[in-house]
Amino acid sequence: MANEYDVTAEEGVGAPITEDEIRMDLDRVLAEEGVGRDCLVSISIVGDERIRQLNAEWRGRDAATDVISLECERPDDADLAPGEPCELGDVVLAPGYIARQATRLGTTAADEFRLLLVHGVLHLLGYDHLEDGEAEAMEAREDALLAMLPHDGAVRPVTLTRHREGVDE
Repeated sequence: MANEYDVTAEEGVGAPITEDEIRMDLDRVLAEEGVGRDCLVSISIVGDERIRQLNAEWRGRDAATDVISLECERPDDADLAPGEPCELGDVVLAPGYIARQATRLGTTAADEFRLLLVHGVLHLLGYDHLEDGEAEAMEAREDALLAMLPHDGAVRPVTLTRHREGVDE
């Protein structure tokens, strides 16, 4: 068996990278993170309204955002039987929001989407950025992983300040 990805898109909403690249990027991140168990990951591509609803429901913020991660299991969970795949969780991305953010940040929609895909999966693996030390570790890991993935231009250092509590638009 191998990692399995359920990639779905809301009607009329498309990602700026292909589904094949999403799968390849996820495989690379999981391999580089040393995940030795097959994982199941759901990737949802949604519009601003849907991500606003999810953000309100799961984070108590009634505003659109770029990415939301919903963790299910961790690969090192002792309750998982040997050889049993890990249902890692869901990553929900809003490409319209991401494209506007990319313009504001001087990058491409595809590169910003890649960053947020990596960002979302790292959250599923236990990374966070609420404290400065956590944010620095997550930023460094994202920088390293993004350098290994296809990209549209020069890969610049990641800054997560826009993802800290209270910074969402």
